[in-house]
Amino acid sequence: MTAPATRPATLEDVARVAGLSRSTASRVLAGTGSASPAARDRVAAAADQLGYVPDPAARALVRGSGVRLAVAVVGTTAAVLDDPYLDRVVAAAARVCTPHGLGVTLHWLPRHAPQTLRRLTADRGIRGMVLVNTTKPVLDAVPRSLRGRVVSIGIGSPTVPAYDIDNGAGATQVLRHLYATGRRRIAMVTGPRWLICAGRSVRAYRGLAREAGLPVRLVPGDFSAARGREAAREILERWPDTDAIYAASDTTALGVIAGLRQRGCQVPGDIAVAGFDDIPLAELSTPALTTASHPVGRIAAAAAEAVLERRPAPPVTLFPSALIPRDSA
Repeated sequence: MTAPATRPATLEDVARVAGLSRSTASRVLAGTGSASPAARDRVAAAADQLGYVPDPAARALVRGSGVRLAVAVVGTTAAVLDDPYLDRVVAAAARVCTPHGLGVTLHWLPRHAPQTLRRLTADRGIRGMVLVNTTKPVLDAVPRSLRGRVVSIGIGSPTVPAYDIDNGAGATQVLRHLYATGRRRIAMVTGPRWLICAGRSVRAYRGLAREAGLPVRLVPGDFSAARGREAAREILERWPDTDAIYAASDTTALGVIAGLRQRGCQVPGDIAVAGFDDIPLAELSTPALTTASHPVGRIAAAAAEAVLERRPAPPVTLFPSALIPRDSA
């Protein structure tokens, strides 16, 4: 005969055995409010007798301290959640949160409906928040109650510290490398135009073009491989003498290479290609992709730590990027 499963002890059980009210037992176990030394002893003895294990999630909710860190990413559609970049952000945040007994959740914030942020922050289970692909309307929608518990990977504001890669400097290194190898007709596939931080690499491109007297050849991108493939076709049609293409992300750059191959172009023989991010596939592609480093894990970890520790942070913290030359350029 199978013995019945033992039911875990509850707060009500502890209060009953201690001979006290539920509210008193709750205050003692949570370490909040006042209670006499005798009441504390009785609650401790009852909890020990019953083997009571407090529910950390319930306790955190009562205190309003939350049980998870929310990573909220801004995007035009929910497809933004498929970006491998976010896998690295969430993984780094999870490593920071685990010792605190916290989880991590990923949320999509529609770019055209920043007010959804307010509904998300009404969830008392959220300890803090890391915003990704942040826009000014989203920053404006951050409620006062979240201040001190929110940071941004991207642009920030006087009340929301920003952590990000110095992609302007990284792009400059890649573009100067292309110029140093003799490329003079360099096209660029940008990031999304609505993403303000993506403008830093565009400014770097325009700066080199102005300094070296090179033609400006910009086509819009969205960090996807599909757009990179299409951008390659557009560049060849508009500027058939192009000898190098710089893409604002490695994923886009790999799409560019695929698009060039479809049209019989050799990389780097006919057209050099370079990207940005140094994703794992960059080194494994054929040819291996020239790019610039992007320490996503370090950036996300620093952002998560700032939220959990609630320590003062400068308005902007930029992480350096370094050129990684490989076979594609």
